[in-house]
Amino acid sequence: MKKYKPTSPGRRGMTGISYRGVLTTSKPYKPLTKGVNRSVGRNSDGRITTRHKGGGHKRVWREISFKYDKREVEGTITTVEYDPNRSGFISLVSYKDGEKRYVLLPQSVKVGDTIVASADAKVKVGNALPLNKIPVGTFVYNVEIKPDSGAKIARSAGNYAEVIANDGGFVHLKMPSSEIRKVSEKAWASVGEVSNEEHRLVNIGKAGRARWMGRRPTVRGSAMNPVDHPHGGGEGHAGRGRRRAISKWGKPTGKGQKSRKPKKYSNQLIVKRRKVGKKR
Repeated sequence: MKKYKPTSPGRRGMTGISYRGVLTTSKPYKPLTKGVNRSVGRNSDGRITTRHKGGGHKRVWREISFKYDKREVEGTITTVEYDPNRSGFISLVSYKDGEKRYVLLPQSVKVGDTIVASADAKVKVGNALPLNKIPVGTFVYNVEIKPDSGAKIARSAGNYAEVIANDGGFVHLKMPSSEIRKVSEKAWASVGEVSNEEHRLVNIGKAGRARWMGRRPTVRGSAMNPVDHPHGGGEGHAGRGRRRAISKWGKPTGKGQKSRKPKKYSNQLIVKRRKVGKKR
């Protein structure tokens, strides 16, 4: 973790990730990159559908392999790289058949280490196996929700899910949110935790740095006029004037209110709901 001297109000308290000694290259592998126009929160009509997005530094997209379709072929970690499109580090893997792919880098894996995706692989950090082959108590990342659908769970920096049980064709996973959920035992996952665990400790420090990251300001509804938000208006520092907070469009939001659909298809797969509050 890199800390800065308080040479200005914006620098005071600012922190960042120290990449020196961690990353091995500053340029991506060009055949696995492409230019991409970010939607910046707009839909195909150009209307804002997600607020607080826009601007930011130009990015090059890296094609990351989230599907476990490269099986029984051993690969060697050749680089450790920064990816502006995600919080964890990525790595270029050179396989024995000559192909190269980008994958999410787990903690403790270094350049020169080998990884493989195989049902008979050793349970070691970086290797990928079906969930029914992974022992109870193991930390996994890059987990598929459905077999052969590509990894969806535990992909951000420092994240992991824990295998806690096997039951009737399903594996019980304790998610990063503390929710316990059933996932098909035929789904694949990688052993370990995602790299760059210090990401959660970063203090952005100033508004300008958030703008470089493509984050636009978030304005409170109570600071607006009544025409712009249900919480707007009033003299001085007026409260929102209602018991429950609602969004700009009148939908219940925030302050502990539930927004999940009561008949969502995945309800039957959730063994235990996530814990809400400060203590997890």
